Amino acid sequence: MSELNIRDAIESDLPAIVAIYNAAIPGRMATGDLAAVDVENRLFWFHQHTADRYPVWVAEIDGWVVGWLSFQPFYGRAAYSRTAELSVYIAPDHQGCGVGRQLLGLAVERCSSLGFKTLLAFIFGHNEPSLRLFKGFNFEEWGLFPRVAELDGVERDLVIFGRRVDEDEDRLDVEV
Repeated sequence: MSELNIRDAIESDLPAIVAIYNAAIPGRMATGDLAAVDVENRLFWFHQHTADRYPVWVAEIDGWVVGWLSFQPFYGRAAYSRTAELSVYIAPDHQGCGVGRQLLGLAVERCSSLGFKTLLAFIFGHNEPSLRLFKGFNFEEWGLFPRVAELDGVERDLVIFGRRVDEDEDRLDVEV
């Protein structure tokens, strides 16, 4: 694989970000959306992110965006401002190649400089690759919402993974 470059996303990356997100919808593993989204509908979401607080990063290989990660506010109230929710999406032909691992590793490494003490991820209970990825970065199961999502008639669990980064920066023993 060619060298992976991770950088702040720019608006012209949005079509690739949306395409990667939409590619995840049919698999019913990574998102609760059941229909494709379009670039226009994601513009507001994109502009809510800033490089210095809630970034969106893209991973690119040979100039092609092959994955992305975003930080977003958790719960939207001031008391939670030191907590961020992470989302990671990888293009189907680059899954299992370490792209998600590099994106998540960078997020853990830089989250303190963005002002975060706690990172969260909301992952479907049947999404074993994502569960393994986050466990490999010392995220722990902090909550379980049993059967809260229905995907094609199948009820699915939502698992909340969390990690306090200000307490355990020296324990990063990654095993994915």
